[in-house]
Amino acid sequence: MKNCIIIGGGIIGLCSAYYLQKEGHQVTIIDKFDITKGASFVNAGYITPSHFIPLAAPGIITKGIKWMFNSSSPFYVKPRLDIDFLKWSWAFKKSASNAKVEKAIPVIKDINLLGRSLYEELKASKDFNFHYDRKGLLMLYQTEKLGEEEWEVGQRGIKEGLNVKHLSKEEVKQYEPNVDLNIKGAIYYDSDAHMTPNEFMKDMVQYLKSKGVTFYTNEEVKDIIFFNNTISEIKTDNRSIKTDEVIIAAGSWSTLLTKKLGIKIPLQAGKGYSINTNRHTGIETPAILLEAKVAVTPMHGFTRFAGTMEIGGINHNINPARVKAIAKSAAAYYNGLHLEKLEIDSADCGLRPCSPDGLPYIGKTKAYKNLTIATGHAMMGWSLGPVTGKLVSEIISNKKLSLDLNPFHPDRTF
Repeated sequence: MKNCIIIGGGIIGLCSAYYLQKEGHQVTIIDKFDITKGASFVNAGYITPSHFIPLAAPGIITKGIKWMFNSSSPFYVKPRLDIDFLKWSWAFKKSASNAKVEKAIPVIKDINLLGRSLYEELKASKDFNFHYDRKGLLMLYQTEKLGEEEWEVGQRGIKEGLNVKHLSKEEVKQYEPNVDLNIKGAIYYDSDAHMTPNEFMKDMVQYLKSKGVTFYTNEEVKDIIFFNNTISEIKTDNRSIKTDEVIIAAGSWSTLLTKKLGIKIPLQAGKGYSINTNRHTGIETPAILLEAKVAVTPMHGFTRFAGTMEIGGINHNINPARVKAIAKSAAAYYNGLHLEKLEIDSADCGLRPCSPDGLPYIGKTKAYKNLTIATGHAMMGWSLGPVTGKLVSEIISNKKLSLDLNPFHPDRTF
């Protein structure tokens, strides 16, 4: 048994704690907030084998430059003279090649599929009450151009073993019988599932506490004590804790911690927004509005509209133009659906930790023998929570790994 400190109480940190305590380790979670908000609570709740194309894909640089001048665009990069941002941007550009994307596709698909099966295991365990539903994912399009582009992706998905269909507007009605859609058609992935994130997070915190996991919330890590290549102690603003193993799962804040250790991990915060409506929408199947890059999820008791990727540093400032763009898109695809001012004004945001190549960082660094990194999941953080946690536990418990971790190595070069 090892004393493990997890820095970060988001989906990755909680799932790491879950699998570590299952192996008999003593686990402590430290979080600078109170584990009630952030990206793990405001995301679209998707488990996404369909999202096998990394963010750094060919053509995204051109689109990004065009969108850079539109603050309400789906992908917005705020230019700034920051050395970490500039290095990340260069690595992102180098990663957006056909060869690197082709190499990443099966890796991303496989880790997502394992993630889905682990969520289903958690649900079947009867230890939790969280909402989990597998209804697939509709990629709704309004223009033939986007439909053709997504069908090309879908056909690649079929080659990867996924079940993908190209649906006409009329065929979409079998998945959405109670809404009037302003679309030309959809690409449907039956591989995907969805959840209500806040339910799972609350369930998992309660479960972990019942199993003896220690939580120190609203505490910030101030110092990491190490000698040679071993970390011995974590100091917060309230206490000092001895440790055998350290897991950094602090999302977009992870690089602030690794810098204390002299480790440089390229990472940028990608802000996303979400709007909830408790009113009955009739929406039954999760969808992505392709032209707008907005995700729509029928959650437990409400419908969530989420989207945008804003690379603009670590902050939780709400950009009203981006929120309004999400609301406007919802009305443009679902005839008769209008989000009210109060709903729009109550929008929230979260920061997704984005690596340059679209693959998360999972594994030990060469610099410290008892440090494991688990971050950089970008828009797949929710999908990859349990699988990352299981991999972290396998690393620390010296067990056979469920997946080859080389593509996710924290020391990889770009």
